[in-house]
Amino acid sequence: MEYSTRTDTLERLSTDCLIVGVFQKRKLAPTAEALDALFDGLLARLLKRDDVEGKAGDTLLVNHVPGGRIDRVLLVGLGKREELNVAAYRKSLAAAFKVLKESGAKHAVSALHEVEVGQRGADWKIRQAIELLENGLYRFQEMKGASAEDHPPRLSRLQFLLASDQDAAPVETGIREGQAIAHGMTLARHLGNLPGNVCTPAYLAEQALKLGKEYKKLKVSVLEESDMEELGMGALLSVARGSRQPAKLIVLEYRGAGGKAKPYVLIGKGLTFDAGGISLKPAANMDEMKYDMCGGAGVIGAIQAVAEMGLPLNVVGLVPASENLPDGNANKPGDIVRSMAGITIEILNTDAEGRLILCDALTYAKRFDPVAVIDVATLTGACIVALGRHPSGLMGNDDALCEQLTRAGETTWDRVWRMPIWDDYQEQLKSNFADVANIGGPDGGSITAACFLSRFAKDFKWAHLDIAGTAWKTGADKGATGRPVPLLVQYLIDRAA
Repeated sequence: MEYSTRTDTLERLSTDCLIVGVFQKRKLAPTAEALDALFDGLLARLLKRDDVEGKAGDTLLVNHVPGGRIDRVLLVGLGKREELNVAAYRKSLAAAFKVLKESGAKHAVSALHEVEVGQRGADWKIRQAIELLENGLYRFQEMKGASAEDHPPRLSRLQFLLASDQDAAPVETGIREGQAIAHGMTLARHLGNLPGNVCTPAYLAEQALKLGKEYKKLKVSVLEESDMEELGMGALLSVARGSRQPAKLIVLEYRGAGGKAKPYVLIGKGLTFDAGGISLKPAANMDEMKYDMCGGAGVIGAIQAVAEMGLPLNVVGLVPASENLPDGNANKPGDIVRSMAGITIEILNTDAEGRLILCDALTYAKRFDPVAVIDVATLTGACIVALGRHPSGLMGNDDALCEQLTRAGETTWDRVWRMPIWDDYQEQLKSNFADVANIGGPDGGSITAACFLSRFAKDFKWAHLDIAGTAWKTGADKGATGRPVPLLVQYLIDRAA
């Protein structure tokens, strides 16, 4: 998709489709009102005739309008003017782009960003539009044969209508950031949607290496199992023992602020398939365990977005990648492994493997002397029970860092909800035979998982994002979502400001 600004009068505007807003009770937004006057009240009459009130998400596509320069007008409901918030605005954008995608238009001009959405600026409104449009246009076709039903939408260009060239700067910022974030989300979604027999740890590493060749400021390296053995990463390596696919530790180093500036470190769980190991998962829905690498995919997508924008920061991405399968050499309940930090871990449940690969990555992160470390993982089903599928779970050892992530989530609508990791929960991780157990029983499972990780993050500011409920959708819309790429990138944009 091509995005740009457009400064033109309605009399001179030429496009396949003009997108304008209408508030509840058929109150037209400024551009719609001017267009209605140009058409002698046609839009108002059509809204009344078709009984379109202007509720958030309402749409009315007018295919034939006077003048000949504008082929279609898409009227989009925004709800009550005084109640237009982030959720309503996003709902309206998503509804508009669904109709636009199916309209047959190749080129469209939007004026929806002219409306006020709280205190949000034009750059934010444009970013939301691009992210939602690209989300709607995304289709996973790589593993499908050609079909007449699979022809991509004709839409190839969207312009944002401006009253003056003086309004262009924030809109162009929104375009630049929106495209970069959308590209990162698309990469994360694509990697997540690939089947486990294609997207192996080696494949994930190959994609990261290709990314490193695209951006001069990005260096990518891959640690093999022999490297990890030398480092003493016994926890990470133990997870891969049941798989024929060797584990990889993918290291992405983006240097946008020079060599001396301390980096921000993002760690993403890269379990390219998780059968649970000896503690085998139920067969139902096990296919969705190809999404257990969405944390790693999200980190790779976020690093791509940062590199595309050229943020003046140093950022390191770490993706410990493995499979977790049952085998004669696999971890067994009761086994004890030694982590890179020297902490011994009793494996009471082999399906609690994500924390085993993350704990060694957290220890490895210390060598970068980070400003802060954020790990991202589809870690626990318990987080879905606690929070559902709307926010990601947030836990951490630094209040300021957690508050920054919370604000970034509110800005992007990639929201989080903070949960406690009080010392009281650490009692559940006691082991009679090792320094710590890898599970803490049925109570507070997402919290005890974070408590486990916190033992390996004492030397730096750290936050943990449990994205088990937000990284993919189930049912008819099954597929990876690309979250939390917007959240991570916004956090880094805020740090660069």
